[in-house]
Amino acid sequence: MAPPSILITGCSSGIGYTVAKGLKARGWRVFASCRQPQDVQRLVEEGMECLLLDVDDSVSILAALDEVLARTGGRLDALFNNAGFGQPGAAEDITRAALREQFETNLFGAWELTNAVLAVMRRQGRGRILFNSSVLGFAAMKYRGAYNASKYAMEGLCDTLRLELDGSGIFVSLVEPGPIESRFRPNALAHFLKNVDIEHSVHRASYEKQLVRLKKEGHAAPFTLPPEAVLDAVLKALGSKRPAARYQVTFPTRLFWHLKRLLPTRALDWVLQRAA
Repeated sequence: MAPPSILITGCSSGIGYTVAKGLKARGWRVFASCRQPQDVQRLVEEGMECLLLDVDDSVSILAALDEVLARTGGRLDALFNNAGFGQPGAAEDITRAALREQFETNLFGAWELTNAVLAVMRRQGRGRILFNSSVLGFAAMKYRGAYNASKYAMEGLCDTLRLELDGSGIFVSLVEPGPIESRFRPNALAHFLKNVDIEHSVHRASYEKQLVRLKKEGHAAPFTLPPEAVLDAVLKALGSKRPAARYQVTFPTRLFWHLKRLLPTRALDWVLQRAA
């Protein structure tokens, strides 16, 4: 019997890399994917089945999925939409182009790939689709407006998709990490410097503090966990007979999930102001 198969986006490092390696070690046939050819080559040399897939490019999305299906004989058991980045900056400093770039990577590409995979899973009558969301998908923090918005939108679309797939044998789950060891901060710093006019912003003083946080080596937030914590959540979502709608990872995520339901909005705002 063939092992179960999964396609994972954003596997060059961090969560995607760890989940891909962890699932392969547990007997899954893992199709890792990366945006850069050199990362694909590196993972292939490590013994992974790795494909070029840029979620910002429709042609790349469909070509990668076609390649996966060609290798599996038209079957795919699971998809983990993991690729993404964070665009820091106050909402009033985020241009339309920068916001579009954030949504293209974090949401639109994942959604296009999901819709393509759904056609395969409907034919099979079963499948698992996971989205890597965030604590910021339900608890907004300042200077992360573009990222907050992309993850809030992801959560709303996933909730809708879960309802529409009821009874199909296809299950949709959100994985909601808090602080995880990864290259998230260095990548966010690059987008911050590229897209935000820090020097002329009314938020310049606050941005200087943000730059210190983004440039800090090691953990920049309490309760940071290694990416294996996300692997544990993915394993639960894939292994459960009826997976949960959401898997919260890290103490801050679980804390804010409950605080949002218990506190009045202004009280939660007070907490979030100090947590940012």
